[in-house]
Amino acid sequence: MVTEQEVEAIGRTLVDTRQPLQARFRALFTLRGLGGPGAIAWISRAFGDDSALLKHELAYCLGQMQDSRAIPVLVDVLRDARQEPMVRHEAGEALGAIGNPEVLDVLKQYCTDPVIEVAETCQLAVRRLEWLQEHSREPAVAAGPYLSVDPAPPAEEQDVGRLREVLLDEARPLFDRYRAMFALRDAGGEEAALALAEGLRCGSALFRHEIGYVLGQLQHEAAVPQLAATLAQRAESPMVRHECAEALGAIARPSCLAALRAHAADPERVVRESCEVALDMYEYETGPAFQYADGLEQLHAPS
Repeated sequence: MVTEQEVEAIGRTLVDTRQPLQARFRALFTLRGLGGPGAIAWISRAFGDDSALLKHELAYCLGQMQDSRAIPVLVDVLRDARQEPMVRHEAGEALGAIGNPEVLDVLKQYCTDPVIEVAETCQLAVRRLEWLQEHSREPAVAAGPYLSVDPAPPAEEQDVGRLREVLLDEARPLFDRYRAMFALRDAGGEEAALALAEGLRCGSALFRHEIGYVLGQLQHEAAVPQLAATLAQRAESPMVRHECAEALGAIARPSCLAALRAHAADPERVVRESCEVALDMYEYETGPAFQYADGLEQLHAPS
């Protein structure tokens, strides 16, 4: 049983700006795993930070925890026009992930936000909540190989070629393309990874950033050249480049290392910080550590 004092100690690491970003990320993911009101309170406190990357991950973790007690802080972040677009977008996505229909009206309000990434995210979140309501009487779908709460359920189609067509068809609704994206991820294998990687060259910045995220989950080496090329494009949206960096850290093959090191001093802060965190993830993926979210172990490690 984890004590309140342990949650507090991990929370203090998260909000301590003197700590290396990697240590703060590991503390965040430890709190996500622990859950409960104490963890939510510490995560919420960190939204005052000046790192857009960290705040983006705070919102992501609150959504993945699926605890309605996180709704008020996420609504505040979505409403706060001073927050970076990638942070507001992630707050909107997190509200959809929690799955509570009480946020539908707030999300609908921001479906026409002037920031396109925020508007598209809220449209997707509304569609996800409506889909959950439409299918509430059906038996729960068996969880796939990934333990994430996704912005759209995977499509029922299993043919990789047909899923690729839907994914890359910009005339189709974004929700349908996301469903194809998650079905391709669940299908796995080289053909699916290459189909997903094609998505890095089309759609909106929001769509391309989600492709980067999904390729990081899939962890297939076939996508490394496309991820590295997108990371290297200075004209690409920072929110897309950042997801490509984190994906390369998760794939953790030697070919990923050069790309991450090449951008560890990138002029774009969110890209630079993503490479820093990705290099830490690379070290974890290729090392002997039992888990990435090692906040509790760090507390009890001999000094």
